[in-house]
Amino acid sequence: MKRGAKKILFVASEAYPLVKTGGLGDVVYSLPHALKARGADIRLVLPGYRALLRQLDAVRILGWLDVRGADGMVSARVLETRHPEYAFPLWIVDCPALFDRPGNPYVDADGRDWPDNAERYAVFARVAALLAQDALELGWQPAVVHAHDWQTGLVAAFLADQPGRPRTVFTIHNLAYGGYFPHGDFVRLQLPGHWWSPEGVEFHGGLSMLKAGIVYADAVTTVSPTYAEEICTPPFGYGLDGLLLSRRYKLHGILNGIDTRLWDPARDPHLPAHYSAGRILPGKRRNKQALLEQLGAHVDDAMLQAPLLGLVGRLVEQKGIDWVLAAIPVLLAESDARFVLLGSGQAAYEQKLARLARQHPDRVFVAIGYDEPLAHRIEAGADLFLMPSRFEPCGLNQMYSLRYGTPPVVYRTGGLADTVVDADEAALAEGKATGFVFDLPEADAFLAAIRRALSLYREPARWRQLQQTGMRQSFDWSVSADHYLALYSQ
Repeated sequence: MKRGAKKILFVASEAYPLVKTGGLGDVVYSLPHALKARGADIRLVLPGYRALLRQLDAVRILGWLDVRGADGMVSARVLETRHPEYAFPLWIVDCPALFDRPGNPYVDADGRDWPDNAERYAVFARVAALLAQDALELGWQPAVVHAHDWQTGLVAAFLADQPGRPRTVFTIHNLAYGGYFPHGDFVRLQLPGHWWSPEGVEFHGGLSMLKAGIVYADAVTTVSPTYAEEICTPPFGYGLDGLLLSRRYKLHGILNGIDTRLWDPARDPHLPAHYSAGRILPGKRRNKQALLEQLGAHVDDAMLQAPLLGLVGRLVEQKGIDWVLAAIPVLLAESDARFVLLGSGQAAYEQKLARLARQHPDRVFVAIGYDEPLAHRIEAGADLFLMPSRFEPCGLNQMYSLRYGTPPVVYRTGGLADTVVDADEAALAEGKATGFVFDLPEADAFLAAIRRALSLYREPARWRQLQQTGMRQSFDWSVSADHYLALYSQ
């Protein structure tokens, strides 16, 4: 470690590969590693979920911290561990009553929020704030605490009034998830009374942990420049646009990067064949064949020639899954396109996709759930990637797709607008086009963009140029990490 290296404490509710439900987990893995590579001294604090604890080998007990819960004091054991995927120590808040349970970190087996989520993440935030003040006298105190999403929104609030405290940065990964709880939880958790005001954590009569992060952090970031603008407007602000507009002075849009070590078609261990921008075929074709065979298709030359459209993501309205469901039957009727879709989400969407797969077993392939190796194979094996999100704070899959030579179809919003250049005639002529962008949030506009893509797919030379332009874009963390280091130093 460099002498005088800036000490940064990351606080998050998930991190790849230990626990991941979405892009947050990827960012909490990749960003601190990019900062570590620039000389920062990092610790990452995570809750001690059952699934996470089972993945740890050697742990040492740093100490115990007693903090207030919903029914009196709660004792949390703080563990330190090293993990082969991490270049810095992990600190785990081990509190079995709150975190030792099966399944998803945030919801039960039926998809309902855990009823004690307010207590779970308030206790986690209290412990993290104490660790940020070196309450266990470990001799390591951060200059900056970087907290992520609503689950850590209270960290900045707990630190705000402390003398000699570290600076705080709060990152909004998705404003749609606000960490809202009834006033009764605020009372039971004995949170500071002066927080309860429209200028504090109160939001329409309840508590918003996300709002706490926005109000009390020294700096607020979100994950793309366009999304930082969008959330200051009513259509994207979820009722917090006025607050965000008033805090515009401390709001920064910094585009997420991707881990180009994990996502690299030239050496991805999940792929049966490797390829690069300089030589896309036959590697991509081989991946397409292997993907279709894995999904149970009888692959012939006609199937390999036909366009394969892929999707990986949460099956929820935000992701435009209803537009996808509207487009598939039309495209099945008018083209030879095939579809491969991976994800989980709303039961109605899962059922409709499964029905399409049953009705068209040789053309629609659906995998419900989360499967990291299959996600990589879809990025590599598909010809076109569908990502029609109604809003997208940053999005990572469109960047994975570009890197894997799989042009994405996206709505012009948030990080999608910041990363994909539409393949109109001008951009194609200038060699700048990387994908297909539509401007109206409706199924017909999405379908029109796919039709444009399928038309260009029939022109191999221009299609290859589009793929190569996308693969040569730089989406690693280097630029974004430098932005964060500059922000930490302000």
